[in-house]
Amino acid sequence: MVEISHVSPLAPASGFPALAEISGLQFAALAAGIKYKGRDDVMLAVAGDQSVVAGTFTKSATRSAPVLDCEIKLELAKTAGPVAIFVNSGNANAFTGGNGLRSVERITAEVARVTHVPQSRVFTASTGVIGEVLPDDRITERISDLAGMLAPDQAERAARATMTTDTYPKGAQATVDLSEGPAKIIGFAKGSGMIAPDMATMLVHLFSDVKIAQPRLQEMVGRLTDQTFNCITVDSDTSTSDTILVVATGEGPKVSNSDEAAFETALHQVMLDLAHQVVKDGEGATKFVEIRVEGAVDNASAKTVGLSIANSPLVKTAIAGEDPNWGRIVMAVGKAGEPADRDKLSIRFGEIEVAREGWVANDYREEDGAAYMKNADLLITVALGMGAGAASVWTCDLSHQYITINADYRS
Repeated sequence: MVEISHVSPLAPASGFPALAEISGLQFAALAAGIKYKGRDDVMLAVAGDQSVVAGTFTKSATRSAPVLDCEIKLELAKTAGPVAIFVNSGNANAFTGGNGLRSVERITAEVARVTHVPQSRVFTASTGVIGEVLPDDRITERISDLAGMLAPDQAERAARATMTTDTYPKGAQATVDLSEGPAKIIGFAKGSGMIAPDMATMLVHLFSDVKIAQPRLQEMVGRLTDQTFNCITVDSDTSTSDTILVVATGEGPKVSNSDEAAFETALHQVMLDLAHQVVKDGEGATKFVEIRVEGAVDNASAKTVGLSIANSPLVKTAIAGEDPNWGRIVMAVGKAGEPADRDKLSIRFGEIEVAREGWVANDYREEDGAAYMKNADLLITVALGMGAGAASVWTCDLSHQYITINADYRS
């Protein structure tokens, strides 16, 4: 497997944040030797008796065994109770037939035994190579050790244990004032390649101390996922393993009806921060790009056009080469299958008007576009002139390093 020896140039300069401790929540991580040598590759999070859990998962038709198990359990977890989340890296436990589900059964049974969390409320996620049987014996023999290490201040170590080709751990947090007092939200994510909407290859875990009914939290998480993680793409490939789990421990302030908008705004902030960090750690990425589409017939059409641009290898390689090749953007708009009119189409790079209503802008200079493309953060705006629909999606460039990483991934 290729070794990642550098940190993405787009990584936050401040590094992993000092995440706040959440009342009723503990983490642990250790090295079980699943694939990697000398690094933590399993993590456990346990939340107390008042907790509720919500989540969303990949829409892939070849979903992993952990995803299938989580989907069933989440349908049953509508009330409060203890929650455990177990994650391993190095092996996706996907496309492994009955072996995969048996591994999940053995792992969740052992987690339940040592943590006293009902097995029906033990959720798992796996990330790594697809099609290799998970050596779950290496995991189950260490779960007691893992449980013995649980502590409220181990979120960063837990986050690092979930990494595969990631070059840095991704964390974010927010505090929001509610009627009963301040509430905390923290989260961490892994994801670098095989990232596309319909739940990207991401594992995302978010935690709050609020009291909130599970159905309300589930509705909120689904809505916010579509606005954040389902608006990012690195390489247009949707993983078998994508999982977002959100746990509210119920040991902090209640989210009243009047608080719901404020809490959702704060949760959106954390989710969007993590989504952007996933793109910024895209395999081989050197540019972070927002594609903003305006003037579509509706918001859904705008998003489809935006993703067509963001997923285009020709657009992404032009960005990697700092080439202001706006003709490739025109191409990507045209292939999206959405209403568009060549003679109404306008394009901007940042504040630079490149094309206006179907033709190159009169005052556009190629050297200005080329200079803009040297920035690490880029904004490409496309105005379709068809209606009031708008959407933003986020992507990165496609560099030689992406090929290097993925050509060697299993070796």
